[in-house]
Amino acid sequence: MCGRFAVTLPPDAMAQLFDAAPANDLAPVPNYNVCPTVAVNVCSLGESGRRLTAMRWGFVPHWYKTPTDGPLLINARAETIAEKPAFRAAARERRCLIAMDGFYEWDRAGDRKLPWFIHRRDEAPMVVAGIWQDWERGEDRLTACAIVTTEAEGQMAEIHHRIPVLLEPEDWALWLGEDGKGAARLMRAAPDDVYAMYRVGTEVNSNRASGPDLIAPI
Repeated sequence: MCGRFAVTLPPDAMAQLFDAAPANDLAPVPNYNVCPTVAVNVCSLGESGRRLTAMRWGFVPHWYKTPTDGPLLINARAETIAEKPAFRAAARERRCLIAMDGFYEWDRAGDRKLPWFIHRRDEAPMVVAGIWQDWERGEDRLTACAIVTTEAEGQMAEIHHRIPVLLEPEDWALWLGEDGKGAARLMRAAPDDVYAMYRVGTEVNSNRASGPDLIAPI
């Protein structure tokens, strides 16, 4: 499960990374403690090509009467995304890319749960697979997304059994749907040589904590 992440890439640099047209009302960056329900900047396909827009992190199925009418869906499992009623249409038609510096995961050390920071070994932005959907009820409207996760392997499996689907630049077009069908083959765990991890302080446990010290190794 991916429940927190950090992003420092400015919106103009992110738009350049994805070759996407940026919206005017993008989410503020940096954010070293991105929590569920906050806005994140996401690359998706629009009528005129790639676009970079802000979306709520926390997918809202169309049948929810309010955004909090059911479970908070921040992750979508790769193994069931094509069948789950909440996700299957988005998995076919509304896939997106979410860039971050890295994400946090916790494991147990004795009687405490302590955080790790997982990032790309080459220090490039970590781009993960996502899905998105518009939701509205009356005058209430929002666009929301979820991160696609898969079964962890290798070093990550020693910490947690799930990992976000990491996408390489050559796979972005296929995931977005620009290169036809076959995106399902991308929903696999990245090999160990793609990412690294280190312990960070427990300050990240607080939703209010922020600042670069959160991703400093200890």
